[in-house]
Amino acid sequence: MSEDLVNKYKFERSSIPTNPGVYMYKDRFGKIIYIGKAKNLRSRVSSYFTNDHLHSPKTRILVSNIYDVEFFIVDSEVESLILENKLIKKNKPKYNILLKDSKTYPYIKLSADKIPKLMLTRRTSGKGELFGPFVDSSVRNDIFNLTVSLFGLITAKTYSTKSSLNYDIGLAPAKSLSEIDVDKYMESVALARDFLKGKNVSVIKKNLKKEMVECSKDMKFEEALIKKKQLESIEILLEKQKIDLVKNYDQDVISMVIDEVNSKCVFVLLNISKGVISGKKEFKFDLDNVEDIFTSFVKMFYSQAYIPKEILVSHEFWSEDNEHNLIEEYLAGLAGHKVVINCPQRGEKKSLVELGISNAKLNIGKKNVLFEVQEKLGLNRLPRVIEVFDMSNLSYDFLVGGMTRWVDEKEDKSGYRKFDIKSFSGKNDDFAAMGECVYRRYSRLINENKELPDLILIDGGLGQFGAARKVLKDLGILNKVNANSMNTNLDTDSSMRNGDRKIPDLISIGKGAERKKNDIYTLKSLEPLVFDNDLKFMLYLRKVRDSVHNFVISHNRKKRDKKLETEFK
Repeated sequence: MSEDLVNKYKFERSSIPTNPGVYMYKDRFGKIIYIGKAKNLRSRVSSYFTNDHLHSPKTRILVSNIYDVEFFIVDSEVESLILENKLIKKNKPKYNILLKDSKTYPYIKLSADKIPKLMLTRRTSGKGELFGPFVDSSVRNDIFNLTVSLFGLITAKTYSTKSSLNYDIGLAPAKSLSEIDVDKYMESVALARDFLKGKNVSVIKKNLKKEMVECSKDMKFEEALIKKKQLESIEILLEKQKIDLVKNYDQDVISMVIDEVNSKCVFVLLNISKGVISGKKEFKFDLDNVEDIFTSFVKMFYSQAYIPKEILVSHEFWSEDNEHNLIEEYLAGLAGHKVVINCPQRGEKKSLVELGISNAKLNIGKKNVLFEVQEKLGLNRLPRVIEVFDMSNLSYDFLVGGMTRWVDEKEDKSGYRKFDIKSFSGKNDDFAAMGECVYRRYSRLINENKELPDLILIDGGLGQFGAARKVLKDLGILNKVNANSMNTNLDTDSSMRNGDRKIPDLISIGKGAERKKNDIYTLKSLEPLVFDNDLKFMLYLRKVRDSVHNFVISHNRKKRDKKLETEFK
């Protein structure tokens, strides 16, 4: 490490431990910006300051913001993996991959009652037998309804006020819970249990066909029709899953492709429960180092998700066998059972990986709508993160604001914000209210040293746009903007950042003179840009704009209803 880097980052190579452990890079404010693990901390940390690593744009930006480093040493590489994930989830560093979708998966549950009930649940605690998990809730519901129908199991709703009706239409094994033949019912429970485990499906189909024929011969046509529909349900469900129910263990399939056009690394994860594809998820990350990002994805995803016994991957993302064994050991520690990671080269498992790759390739190579938004509006950067504001005024007492947030074309509902206007009351001033909301949002982000969005979108015309623009200038966010011409005047070095903070674009969407057009005000012209509503990028912007419109109106109505309810009590 050169002497100037030693001075800048306040540490020397000889002071870095050679133990396995975790390193935490900090910025000039002492905030943790990156956390990583290493078998040898000295070797790994030093590597960030070589010319080879500085060739990576992402690493170059990271290194330019490092002002200090902190270490945790541990006894083994597995411990460093565990600690790394705990620290990343706790501190949420800016330059680490962060996965926010940590909700529990849906299951089907067979209760532990003397007369078991079939239930839908997301809780894994408590007594009873769980089947799943199912990433796709609709698949879980199909299997649940089919199981109830096939085997006559009772649910929490079977014996309610409609007990007699449920029995009459064949949805209950007896008129009341006390009249159930327990021995016969438990035989049905055993069959249902096998079905949910993926066993004896062919036998079930064969028996249903036999029963359907017998019902037809006995002229019990209604019962025969029920059997026929049950058979059709099984066929549809199997077709929907694409894979026969043949395995007694769960698998995940992780396939990765590179989208060079959009500079993205795309992961598709297929969940296979007992041989059945039960769901698909897609993740996109900025393209950087393929091996590092694959490893990071696997570690972070499974630190908060169900871990199956086998994980099939499209790439050998490990460089050595010991690293492969290390990751398997780490996942096994999280799962509480043995975990095998395979990169298959032939056969059925290879076909599963290729299926994932085919899914991942569906949308790659096509420039997304954000590129068109940037091009048509002349924005400084791709608007990956958009925050959009709107006001709602049902009367002087009910003036409120709202903000919705969009990341990579998708809603980020965790980023939604509501604003009750506090700076004034008893009058209708949309411009002042808009200014207050924008000020409160971005003064807070600045104070907390958080990243600003790429694009701020205001729902309204020139007045609302001007109010937001003035606030952003006063906050120093748009201090490079020429106030007279409204043209951006940014030099090359600072065109993307104001000091250490990027300068977001600002636009507003107002109603055009023609119903089929919209006026869009930007920082680059006094005159609005006019576009047809049915253009692809306009459809997207209107969708984004409508999200905040609906959100803020809903908030306003709830406030009004709550006040009216209080007054009439």
